[in-house]
Amino acid sequence: MAACGLDFGTSNTTLGLVAGPHPALVPLEGDHLTIPSAIFFEPGRDALVGRAAMAAYVEGTPGRLMRSLKSVLGSSLLEETTPVGRERIRFRDVIGRYLAAVKARAEAATGRPLDTVVHGRPVHFVDGDPEGDARAEDALREIARSIGFAHVSFQFEPIAAALDYERQVAREEVALIADIGGGTSDFSIVRLSPERHAKADRGGDILANDGVRIGGTDFDRRLSLGTVMPLFGLGTPMKRGDLDVPSSYFHDLATWSSINRLYNAKTLREVEEVRRDAQRPELLDRLYTVIEAERGHSLAMEVEGAKIATSEAGAGGVDLDWVERGLSADLDRAGLVTHTDELSRRIAERIDRCLSQAGLRADAIDALFLTGGSTGLPHVRAALVAGVPNARVVDGDTFGSVGTGLTIEAARRAA
Repeated sequence: MAACGLDFGTSNTTLGLVAGPHPALVPLEGDHLTIPSAIFFEPGRDALVGRAAMAAYVEGTPGRLMRSLKSVLGSSLLEETTPVGRERIRFRDVIGRYLAAVKARAEAATGRPLDTVVHGRPVHFVDGDPEGDARAEDALREIARSIGFAHVSFQFEPIAAALDYERQVAREEVALIADIGGGTSDFSIVRLSPERHAKADRGGDILANDGVRIGGTDFDRRLSLGTVMPLFGLGTPMKRGDLDVPSSYFHDLATWSSINRLYNAKTLREVEEVRRDAQRPELLDRLYTVIEAERGHSLAMEVEGAKIATSEAGAGGVDLDWVERGLSADLDRAGLVTHTDELSRRIAERIDRCLSQAGLRADAIDALFLTGGSTGLPHVRAALVAGVPNARVVDGDTFGSVGTGLTIEAARRAA
């Protein structure tokens, strides 16, 4: 039996083991150390996970794609059921099937059964709701046990990232760890050193912990609502001029965890009724096309791709030719900031909360360690750096630092 560190993320998942003296992430999909947190249910066949799940959906294979599975933890959706083919299964069981597949792949890759796991968790699954936060952790613990982990414990994701970063620290320092992921943004202020790295109990070295339920999928949602959904009728008037087209369809279509709610005959009938009374019925025709073809996830992927392209190259586009010939939405860096700057400010505000909690001034922070995919957004990065302007900025493994740190913690706890 062996212990592992499992980073079940909103967008991607990693699993690590200690091989010899060093922690190592396990290839979970071909040579890839990360696997997208996605599952595809094809009627009459075993579920696909990761890139294979997303490819099956994009290729038009009949079935049901579910992504951003972690986002339902701490919400009422966890215990609700969702239609998959001819059956209905709980979202809790969907997560279980996905994590069971990840566990099985790791066991096959290493030839070792896994019975102990240190699960990563955000500082807050749910903002401002300690009871909901506890329920989310309890649910994840129960799911882990249901798939064969006999021993389950948790570590905050930014603390795990700190353990990974500490391996390169040459002398004592105080570090602010910023883990800006797909679903949450988490911060810790930690005292680090080579000598402290060997200690089993690090409780006294953790000076502050805070977080907020904002991540990359929230940026995708804001971009979709601001640049794409108006092309489908969002914000346009009904024939009765004092009313706009109902916005709920667009909010669901822009939110990864809610897209599947739209794929039913009732919604299509409602959209047809709204179309009849809309001043711009041709826009509702586009909405109907997306829902009828169950291509909402394709739309979300296009928006996510445009966000990444704009972050890296300054401009990107959402190609909607599959909806209507010649239809597209363009995005540049100024637009990215316009639609999402409020989110970056809310994330950066957590730095001041952490400093206050630790009783430190900003100039007491020696290093700012960045991990998580959303640290690649230029205005997010700039907001974080501005919070501790004198700190040395260190870029971690974007998708692997948390998983590596959880693996270090798993080895300690199993020793």
